[in-house]
Amino acid sequence: MNTLVLEEPGRFKWKQTEKPVISKPQEVLVMVKTMGVCGTDIHAFSGNQPFFSYPRVLGHELAVEVVEIGEDVQNLKVGDLCSVEPYLNCGECHACNKGKSNCCETLKVLGVHVDGGMTDYLVLPADKLYSSSILSETQLALVETLGIGSHAVSRAQIKKGDKVLVIGAGPIGLCTLEFAQLAGAECTVYDIQDERVAFARAHNKADHYLSAGSRPTENDYDVVLDATGNPLSMKEAIAYVGHGGKLVFVGLFIGDYSFHDPYFHKKELTLLSSRNGLPEDFKSIIHLMESGQLNIDYMISEVLPFSSVTSFFENLEAKSGLIKAVIQISN
Repeated sequence: MNTLVLEEPGRFKWKQTEKPVISKPQEVLVMVKTMGVCGTDIHAFSGNQPFFSYPRVLGHELAVEVVEIGEDVQNLKVGDLCSVEPYLNCGECHACNKGKSNCCETLKVLGVHVDGGMTDYLVLPADKLYSSSILSETQLALVETLGIGSHAVSRAQIKKGDKVLVIGAGPIGLCTLEFAQLAGAECTVYDIQDERVAFARAHNKADHYLSAGSRPTENDYDVVLDATGNPLSMKEAIAYVGHGGKLVFVGLFIGDYSFHDPYFHKKELTLLSSRNGLPEDFKSIIHLMESGQLNIDYMISEVLPFSSVTSFFENLEAKSGLIKAVIQISN
């Protein structure tokens, strides 16, 4: 089968690999249909993804079709179209026992720690698949991205009437805005890239919009969620949180984060990280999308064939206005 391997930063290589086979009764053989391109994939290609080793088959935002099921699989049938929860957790550590499989102590994420979806077929645990008879394969590939925003908003415990600032109007920031809006918050989006703020405004994704020439007001927000992964932005974000408020880091960077402790204590701030999503996020998101309460088709900038992946990554810097690309792995 066709498999595209990222051999090292900046270099993909096509390989012919063996089709995997089911070895456990709870496993499922799937055909990979579509894959969303994530910032993680882009950072891996450029060589600055912190949880990454080479060579690696990228791809964790996936829609798949069930081809074969193990003998103990009850929740799926051949032909089902599914979204994939790419977080392979142990089920036994402290985090897993507390229901936090998203930050399992030995977590392996498809396309990051183990090979992912840039290939024709995968064998996956059945409990990591979420089927829908309504959503398209392109929509199902975006469920994982939405899960990042959903989990971040859950971590912040955002409620109706909260004044919320989302920093970063890329895909993760936009997904975070979706769930902050669903929670009934008064939402402001801030990005130093004017075109991203204009994109969010064009699709009515916030109540207020701030760009490079109009910084947020200090001490003004109940919750600030930074989705940039930019160290300067993350260090500045603490100033925007109001007294008694919460700061959530949705993005991350390779390095240390520090703050002036008296300032942090004076405002009695809550500092949170948010990693991945939970099974409940996947189930809830699919329900919201199927019922029409959530639609992020507007985020899809480009759908490209599997054969064009190498040139796509090599020419990313020349692509202006790109929000979300989806790769058609198989037809």
